[in-house]
Parts: sequence; C-alpha cells; structure tokens
Amino acid sequence: MKAIAVLTSGGDSPGMNAGIRATVRTALTGGLSVFGIRRGYQGLIEDDMISMKSTDVSNILQRGGTILHSARSEEFRTAEGRAKAAENLKNRGIDGLVVFGGDGSFRGANDLQLEHSIRVVGAPATIDNDIWGSDFTIGFDTAVNTALEAIDKVRDTAAAHDRLFIVEVMGRYAGFIALEVGIGAGAEEILIPETVTDIPAICRKLTERYKGGRTSSILVVAEGDEEGNAYEIAEKIEKHSGYKSHVTVLGHVQRGGSPTAADRMLATKLGYGAVKALLDTAAPCMVGVQNGVINRHPLADAWTRRKNLDKLLVQLSSGLE
Repeated sequence: MKAIAVLTSGGDSPGMNAGIRATVRTALTGGLSVFGIRRGYQGLIEDDMISMKSTDVSNILQRGGTILHSARSEEFRTAEGRAKAAENLKNRGIDGLVVFGGDGSFRGANDLQLEHSIRVVGAPATIDNDIWGSDFTIGFDTAVNTALEAIDKVRDTAAAHDRLFIVEVMGRYAGFIALEVGIGAGAEEILIPETVTDIPAICRKLTERYKGGRTSSILVVAEGDEEGNAYEIAEKIEKHSGYKSHVTVLGHVQRGGSPTAADRMLATKLGYGAVKALLDTAAPCMVGVQNGVINRHPLADAWTRRKNLDKLLVQLSSGLE
C-alpha cells in the first residue's frame, strides 16, 4: 500500500477534523501518501482531491464541522457513479479509503468495495450515536453537552415564568441524545423512539406535579418519537389536558461548535485505528472503540445490528422524575 484517501460523508459532527488529522498524520508516519477528498462521495466522483501534508491538518483539532466538507450524492447511489469514483482512486494510485460517517456512508463504502475491490475502512461519526460496534460515535458527546447547556438556559425561563417547555433534540431513529440530555438536565419526561410514549400518563404526572407545588416542567423529546415532534406533542398535551406548552427545537445547533475533549480523543483513536486497519490488510471493516479498546467489525454490522440504549439509563429516566 502506497497511498490512501480520506473523506467525510453525511451529516457533519464535531470531532471529524480531529479524525482527519489523526488519519493524515498516522498515514504519513507509516510512509503513505494521503489525499483528502472534498465534499464526500460527490467530490470522489468529480475527482475533487488534494494531496495532504502534516501542516494541512495543523490547528484543526478545536474546529467544528469538517475541513473536507460533506455533501449528499445521489450519483454515488448508482453503479455508474461508483464506477467513476473507483476509476478516480485507481488513476491516482490510491489503495485504500477511510470514510468518516454513519451507516448510509458505510453502505456506500461497502458497495464500492464489493464492486471495485477498493479497500475501505469506516470510522463512525454521527451525533446520533446509533452505530453498533463503538461505545460512542464522533460528535455525540459534544452534541449532548451543547443540548444540555441550552436546556439549562431554557429551565431558567421556565422557572421564571412558571411554564411548561418541550425541548426537541435530534434523534430521528434513536434516543441516545434525548436520554442523556434529559437525565443530565433533570427533565420531567423524556420521550424517545425506543419506548412507548403515553400522552395521558404524561398529563396525569404533570397534574400531580403541579398539585405538589411544582410550577414549571421540562420535557425532552427526540425528533423521531412515535407520537411526533415537539409541536405535535405539545398539541396532543393541550388537547388532552388543556396545558399549553412552549416549544424549543434545538436543531442543527447540536452539530456545531468546538468538539469536547472526549470527541477529540475518540476521533483521534478512530483515525489512527482506520489507518492501521488498512496497513494490516483488515479492510473492508469498520473501526470502533469499546471499553477503551479499538476493535474492527464488518462494515455491514453498522446497518444490520441494532445498538441498544443503556438499560440503566432507561431505568433512571423514569426513576428520577
């Protein structure tokens, strides 16, 4: 192996730059040439690549987003698009590819490997933390802390005005962010896709709290809860009980900002681990960190195996109300 490339794909997550940095410097230390692919798979199709030196990744650890940028690519979903991508890699003498992203990005990498024998390694980077095979994914810790800070401020207003607030966090299919943020912020209710949301029961609990002297409440809801988003939940609560809610949707603010120390360390380990997997001819695979150890798993595990919530946290979410 003489040269590798690295790209970031799908939604950005804080810590991707730390992963790029670790990938580039580990590869250079191992005697490899490194190319950075701009705009994910779309940039790969368009041959939008740059040769990267150690200085190109200086002073990026603390930056959110991704210096390589990211983009959706419908063309890469086609066999013709992947053929263009593979040809560009081979024309530049690139033997391996490191992909930072989620399960959709890994599916694309897997197709590229199957169809064109490109050695690929995936490094899980998504704030949703829903990739099996790694205790945490790049960006999750930062997203939780960003949301937690925002909810702490919302609670000040809720308490000052004796109001019910419903705060929506990201998590279309998974409640990892909502669960940790809700517990950390002391939310009165946490609504997530993995558990059943009972609107009448929530209203009864709110009534009991108000009768007990509580004058404000915070509900945290994952955007993918089966009862709907925060606005829909608010409407159902008002219809059932008459309680009016103020809704705050945190949205993409959770993806931005300087990554926490935990995300910088995780991304550094995964970038290092991805290059080592390529050098050890372990590709195709996904790297993850479990119990502090860098492990390798089949790429398909990212979308065929379900990552479960921490049972203790689920228990605590209802026991600390």
